[in-house]
Amino acid sequence: MRNVTTYVIAFLFILTLNFLLPRMLPGDPLMAIYGNEALVAMTPELQAHLVERFALDQSLWQQFGAYLRALFQGDLGYAYYYNSPVSSVVLGRLPWTLLLIGTALIISTLSGIVLGIESGWRRGSRRDKSLLAGLMAVSGFPDFFLGILLLIGFGVTWGLFPLSGAITPYSGLSGVALVLDVLHHLFLPAAALTLGYIGASYLLTRNTMVTVLKNPYILMAKAKGLPDRAVRYRHAGRNALLPIITRTGIQLGRMVTGAIFVEIVFAYPGLGYLTYEALLARDYPVLQGVLLIVAVSVLVANFLVDLSYPKLDPRIRYAY
Repeated sequence: MRNVTTYVIAFLFILTLNFLLPRMLPGDPLMAIYGNEALVAMTPELQAHLVERFALDQSLWQQFGAYLRALFQGDLGYAYYYNSPVSSVVLGRLPWTLLLIGTALIISTLSGIVLGIESGWRRGSRRDKSLLAGLMAVSGFPDFFLGILLLIGFGVTWGLFPLSGAITPYSGLSGVALVLDVLHHLFLPAAALTLGYIGASYLLTRNTMVTVLKNPYILMAKAKGLPDRAVRYRHAGRNALLPIITRTGIQLGRMVTGAIFVEIVFAYPGLGYLTYEALLARDYPVLQGVLLIVAVSVLVANFLVDLSYPKLDPRIRYAY
């Protein structure tokens, strides 16, 4: 219950901050929300509609009430650059970002866990030293820089993967061919994010594994004659998972930031590239909508991570 209250407070804080930021700017609130360029292009009728929609001619509390009512109806404002509601613009790009981040997060986390368990089990061996040096070296590069290297090598030089986009335009593909085409475009952006974040999961798993292997129950499991694989994964590996899951929840927020730059490098049509386009066009409502959706998504992901703790370690149920 305490965790739920914390997340509700954080959610209300995000909503309040998203509401107050543009209204804290000097000048006309409508100008702060939409910018000078948008107001020049708007008709007087649209400006009057937006003033009424945001209740900008009323008190701040009435504006906040109008903001919440519109928000819970799915109305995030109007994107003048795209000539469409912000919600439809953001939701049109959201699946591509979810696909990219979800793929990279799953692959980097699972790979980091498996490699970390194997490396920690064989601490000091040649394999352990090679994995440690190699993954730390790769993780030292920013994810967008890795994306540039992958784009130049596999896209430009060898021509194995597309240089931009999420699907081949005007291809008319469907079914399995469409899925393969999406995966073909997804490979390089997902690889850049995966390589950028696998080192963190690997290093944390390895270090936790080294600590867990010193516990008495590991010696007891070995004394019972259990196979090495059962001791390594069922006993040591499972007990090393909790900090990894915590790290995954935190890493999701960082990966969202990294995805913005990776999507720009590959012109991948997700929320990151949408943010870049909105910045160039100074479409502030779109930026507000993207930031709100991303912040709430990260908050929900961390809440789900918290819910998974008792499943991984039942002792947590008695922590409070």
